[in-house]
Amino acid sequence: MIEYWNPQIERMPVEELKNIQGGKLCNLIIYVYEHSPFYRKQFDDAGIRPEDIKGLDDVTKLPFTYKKDLRDTYPTGMFCVPNNKLVRFHVSSGTTGKPTVVGYTDNDIKSWTTSLARALTSIGIGRNDIMQIGYGYGLFTGGLGMHYGAEETGCTVLPTSSGNTDRQIELMQDLGTSVIGCTPSYFLFMIEAAKEAGISFQEDTNLRIGVFGAEPWSEEMRKRIEESSGIKAYDIFGTSELSGPLFTECREQNGIHVWADQFLVEVIDPETGEPVADGERGELVITTLVKEALPLIRYRIGDITVLNWDECECGRTHPRIMRVLGRADDMLIVRGINVFPSQVESVLMKIPEVGEHFMIIVDRVNELDIMKVQIEMTDLAFSDKVNDIINLEKKVAAALKGVLNIAVKVELVEHGSLPRSMGKAKKVIDNRKL
Repeated sequence: MIEYWNPQIERMPVEELKNIQGGKLCNLIIYVYEHSPFYRKQFDDAGIRPEDIKGLDDVTKLPFTYKKDLRDTYPTGMFCVPNNKLVRFHVSSGTTGKPTVVGYTDNDIKSWTTSLARALTSIGIGRNDIMQIGYGYGLFTGGLGMHYGAEETGCTVLPTSSGNTDRQIELMQDLGTSVIGCTPSYFLFMIEAAKEAGISFQEDTNLRIGVFGAEPWSEEMRKRIEESSGIKAYDIFGTSELSGPLFTECREQNGIHVWADQFLVEVIDPETGEPVADGERGELVITTLVKEALPLIRYRIGDITVLNWDECECGRTHPRIMRVLGRADDMLIVRGINVFPSQVESVLMKIPEVGEHFMIIVDRVNELDIMKVQIEMTDLAFSDKVNDIINLEKKVAAALKGVLNIAVKVELVEHGSLPRSMGKAKKVIDNRKL
């Protein structure tokens, strides 16, 4: 049985959806021109008046918005409402500069909650579930966003946040957790911890679904997680600037549904800013159609993906973004070749003798880029024979070169020797930037 939160909206004909988008876009441009000094200046500088935007076809006339704009107008210079109309703030970590501040009206919280409730319903989460939320709570949007969306579906929420792993596993067993939400890196850490304690997720818990996000992960990593834990693993998408976690895959596990009545999605060439052809890979751009406090026009997310408007097998007509390859700013350029950490992960997860944990290290020696990948071995690969290790390193190096088109030095290390993460995993050390 296929579950819908609102079948009338989720199965709406595409043309009707696009008509709704066009009308909301026109209203949005009038709204931000009247209420946002930032956007009024942006439009004036570009020679655009609200009446110039008559429908979807005019969206490309509008200027892009960047994360830098949020930082430059810190803390609330892009808001369309005064503080007394807000019910909440969330703030980014600010590890790469000024943090970004996002404010929410009551309607913004309700729209955010509805978006995620639709998504969680599409993977079969509901009143009979107990959802354990291992995303961080607080200024980060992940924990509270998932919390509200999960409660809206009717399921019971266990707000564990991240960390205290032994306690997490104990509560999972004692309270009958059926759904876990966290980063894929942290769930891999939980699998290891459970195994060391002699606990099997398949036999000793009720866990059936995992909702994983906040970092890129590959299809091959999904297979590893599902095989080692016995659950169904689903991808989730969102950014703090848009609201937080917003969309997931449905049960088909073939792309993330983006609700077209709330968001307008484009995929562009990251170099030229021009739209790419249907089915081509490019940078994700999103316009928020219903946000009141901090609407964003053509916001460049930075994620590299493909947009798919084909009707899904689940019956939903809203567009899907296919699995995110990585962020444009996470991409490494090594000897002129573009490399995403998710590509490395995808190759490694196909080789049974290596584990899930790896580290990419890039150095520059005599003006030449050198890329090394440290990878933990599994018990399957353990051997006292040096030749066995050397042969496995050669096998992995050949597989990586076949996909990345560059030579990579491979170093196999003992299980447990690479750092673990309870949040977003750090998988790249680029010494060229130090």
